[in-house]
Amino acid sequence: MKIAIVFGAKSFEHEISIVSAIAMKEVLKNTQLVYIFIDKNREFYLIPTNTITSKVFSSGEYKQYPKLDIKQNGFYQKGLFGDKKIDFDVVLNLTHGGDGEDGVLASLFTFFHIPFIGPRNIASVVSVDKFITKQYASNMGVKTLSCQYYHKTNDIKIENFPVIIKPCKLGSSIGVSIVKNKDEVEYALDVAFEFDDDIIVEEFIDNVKEYNLAGAKIDGEIVFSIVEEPQKEEFLDFDKKYLDFNRTKRVNEANISEDLVAKLKDNFTKIYNTTFEGSLIRCDFFVIDDEVYLNEINPIPGSMANYLFDDFENTLLSLAKNLPQQKHIPITYDYVNKIQSAKGK
Repeated sequence: MKIAIVFGAKSFEHEISIVSAIAMKEVLKNTQLVYIFIDKNREFYLIPTNTITSKVFSSGEYKQYPKLDIKQNGFYQKGLFGDKKIDFDVVLNLTHGGDGEDGVLASLFTFFHIPFIGPRNIASVVSVDKFITKQYASNMGVKTLSCQYYHKTNDIKIENFPVIIKPCKLGSSIGVSIVKNKDEVEYALDVAFEFDDDIIVEEFIDNVKEYNLAGAKIDGEIVFSIVEEPQKEEFLDFDKKYLDFNRTKRVNEANISEDLVAKLKDNFTKIYNTTFEGSLIRCDFFVIDDEVYLNEINPIPGSMANYLFDDFENTLLSLAKNLPQQKHIPITYDYVNKIQSAKGK
């Protein structure tokens, strides 16, 4: 199977996407890869797999490579004798943040009938906005921490501390601050609103247990990763999370009870449901007083969370063979023809 990795795009997480894409060379060693880069102007470029490095993008060197057009059933390169279709079987959407996780590319791939691994449009809507994620989780029977939602035009009043302030639509802890008193509020709001017009404010709970679990639905059953207990910090800021995006070695499994593993898997299954079919996601959970709470859904996790799987490559290839199909909608013009017939036209 040949996989086209699509990455980059117009996003605050553009550089993270590049790091994730390059990491795939280390973990998909037995799979043919095609790299399609989206620059800040949303132009597509075909990047040679054997020469891809981060410098290719930071230096602007990528502009010397073929520019591509997206059309029905794939990507095409212009040539002297017409357009040449780029050969691949399926796209891996590895575009973090805007364009990739907000549904823009999902809609584009769907519109042009390009098979892809990644969240569909509805899944993107559910997971990209942290406030909407909480409403979705609640409806699925999964607990979340309570929060206050604010738009930048609202009068924001925070009385109890500490709290954590997050932009609604960003990942990788970009724009996130822990606020311990009123003196820190104004700066934290400035930081968050630099990246998004909407924020949530949650109670910050110190020393909470955190666990990550990834998975994908294959042949009607969810294939789970191991459970990871991430490195313990006050919280994982951007710099620490950035390192996750080039991880290629399997991490150690959390030393927790079988009962807790079962609870985490049950909550993951409720979140995945049918909404996330076609994608490999990672859910980050809190455990407080033996109760499981969803923190966030990562619909396109850093480096595809390869480091949580015993056999990531075969899991991804199996997922590629189990993608949801678009429903066929016959267009017959029967209704229009009846109107025309009734009018004698």
